[in-house]
Amino acid sequence: MKPTRARLGVLALISTATLINYLDRSVMGVAKPELVAELHISPEVMGLIFSAFSWTYALAQIPGGFVIDKLGTRLTYALSLGLWSTATAIHGFMTNIAGLVSARLALGIAEAPCFPANSRVMSTWFPQQERARATGVYTVGEYIGLGLLIPVLAWIMGHYGWRSLFWIVGAIGVVFALIFHTMYREPHESGRANQAERDLIAAGGGVASATQALGFSWGRVWRLVTTRQIAGASIGQFCSNSTLVFFLTWFPSYLAEERGMSFIKSGYMVSLPYLGASVGVMLGGVASDWLIRATGSPSIGRKAPIIAGLLLCSTMGLANFLDSNAAVIAIMSVAFFGQGLAGLGWALVSDVAPKEMMGLTGGLFNFFANLAGIITPLVVGFVVGATGSFYGALAYVGALGIVGALAYLFLLGPVERVTIE
Repeated sequence: MKPTRARLGVLALISTATLINYLDRSVMGVAKPELVAELHISPEVMGLIFSAFSWTYALAQIPGGFVIDKLGTRLTYALSLGLWSTATAIHGFMTNIAGLVSARLALGIAEAPCFPANSRVMSTWFPQQERARATGVYTVGEYIGLGLLIPVLAWIMGHYGWRSLFWIVGAIGVVFALIFHTMYREPHESGRANQAERDLIAAGGGVASATQALGFSWGRVWRLVTTRQIAGASIGQFCSNSTLVFFLTWFPSYLAEERGMSFIKSGYMVSLPYLGASVGVMLGGVASDWLIRATGSPSIGRKAPIIAGLLLCSTMGLANFLDSNAAVIAIMSVAFFGQGLAGLGWALVSDVAPKEMMGLTGGLFNFFANLAGIITPLVVGFVVGATGSFYGALAYVGALGIVGALAYLFLLGPVERVTIE
């Protein structure tokens, strides 16, 4: 019997959900110029508002991962999607700093299960030799979507005001939450997947979605934290996420305030870094799976593209020495391309997570990774506020690329599934 390809439909679902996820968290970056002018917000306070999302997003990762293991992907994902989209829409009604911070905190809690759930889907629906490409596909959606849609959002804001951005994007997410709940099923429940496809997934290391989850304990959390595979990947992802967070929050302001550019005046040229990241994600996924087939080594296949990507992230600091805006866009495109390559961290976690604790492992990994979402906006905000320049901010983000590469080189160790007693 020829295997069906129901997993491709599942991939389309989580790709769309991930695009909406990143669109919701990045709308604030587009709205910032008008929002700041209307509410009279300083750079330091704006850094606080940007950072607030990640306070609750990071803290909710471990509980969110445990909930996924207990309730399953379908219900948890649909509820999360509907709630975070509602929180996005609420931003548009806020009239002061306290309201905006509250909305960001709510958005962070609601979005927390998304990436641990994506990691769980990768482990249950895809064999290892397809996992990196599948991760690349759902990840690339966020970059292509941002690259193409941010200029559209800027146009909407110019005609209808910054509040309309939050209302429109929030409404789209609520509708898709209903679609996701209607269409998603686990492999053993799916009417679109035949037994041959299920056997193909299992033969390639796919974890049965009916696996009994281990009970939660802080001892098991500590065991995960101190496992070199999880620790090394978490440090590397923190460094990679610092580049991503900069592009989601302060990059539009950097172009407008330091370089005298804007999305409306410059058109799609300023979308090139986002499109560069899209290419990096897809190339990384293809290269990773090819390396595994060619060498038989998941360690080489997963680690080599990520290390190369983190080293490219470190080139961001070179923008400090460039006068040409075109050259700045080029170097930012290289750095964000590297961040796309490093996005394979989620494929690696799908390979090493204990089969009984996939959701919790993904949540723990994302907790450490998204400490970058707390720290980076604050560092950038205070540096810009204190110096009136992005010079120190770009140097900080670039240096973290080197730190992340060292973590993957010397700490991570072999890429193999961890067992927890």
